[in-house]
Amino acid sequence: METLSENRCFGGVQGVYRHASHSTNCDMTFGLFLPEEADHAPVPVLWYLSGLTCTHENAMVKAGAQAWAAEQGIALVFPDTSPRGEGVADDPNYDLGQGAGFYVNATQAPWAPHFQMWDYVTEELPRILTANFNVDEDRQSITGHSMGGHGALTMAAALPGRFRSVSAFAPICHPTAGDWGRKQLGAYLGPNEDSWNAHDAALLIQENGLDIPLLVDTGSSDQFIDLLMPEALARAVMKRRIPADLRLQKGYDHSYFFVSTFMEDHISFHAEALYS
Repeated sequence: METLSENRCFGGVQGVYRHASHSTNCDMTFGLFLPEEADHAPVPVLWYLSGLTCTHENAMVKAGAQAWAAEQGIALVFPDTSPRGEGVADDPNYDLGQGAGFYVNATQAPWAPHFQMWDYVTEELPRILTANFNVDEDRQSITGHSMGGHGALTMAAALPGRFRSVSAFAPICHPTAGDWGRKQLGAYLGPNEDSWNAHDAALLIQENGLDIPLLVDTGSSDQFIDLLMPEALARAVMKRRIPADLRLQKGYDHSYFFVSTFMEDHISFHAEALYS
C-alpha cells in the first residue's frame, strides 16, 4: 500500500492511500481520517460512499465531516466510486462506467473484469483497513450521498449484523424503477430484472426489514428528486413499520452545501449507535 498524502486534521490525520485491488484488478485509492484516539486504541468506523462522478476526494474535502468525527472519536473511510485506469471500461456518459460503479458486482461485458465494487467495499477494503490501521472491525456504520446513499442502504439491508447504523443524504431509493438505476443495473447485471432487486433499497427493506437505526435526509428542492424516489423508501419503511427518521429538508438541493449542513446530525446519529 502506498501513502499518497497524510495531513494533520482536527487533532487526527487525514490520509490518502493507493493499493492494488484483487477485487477490481486495478489500483484503487481511498481516503481515511483517523481521529487522535486512534493513537491509543482501535476506533469505530463510519463508511462514506460517494455519488455519481465523484472520487474518494469529493466528500473528503467538501462534506466537513472530519471536525465532527474528531469530536466523536470516529474514523471516516472514503472509498472511490469505481475502478479506474488504463484498460478499465468506461462510457462517455457521466452515469455509467468510471465514476459510476453503483456499488454492484458486474456480471456483463465489458464491466465484469473490473467493476466488482460490492466485493471491494464490503470485503476487500475492510480487511485492508483492519490490517493496517487502528480501527475496530466490530463497530462500523455506513452512510452515503445519492448513488452512495443507494450503496449504503443496500449494504446495510443485505448484510444484517455488519453495521450498527445506516444513514443517507439524498439516496437513490428505488433504482429498479427509475432512470438512475435501470440503465446502470441493466448494463452491469444484464437483462434479468430479478437480479436487480438485490440492489434496490426500497425493495430490500420492504422484503427483509431493517434492524438498525436509519436516518435519511433529502432536500425538498433537490433537482433530481424524481430520480431519487424518497417516497418509495417511505412506503417500504411504513409497510414494515421500521423506526426511522426520514426527513425532507425545505429548500435544500443535491449539492455538498446540503450534505455539509446536515453532516453533524448524521455523525452524531452514528456515534450514538457506535458507542452504545
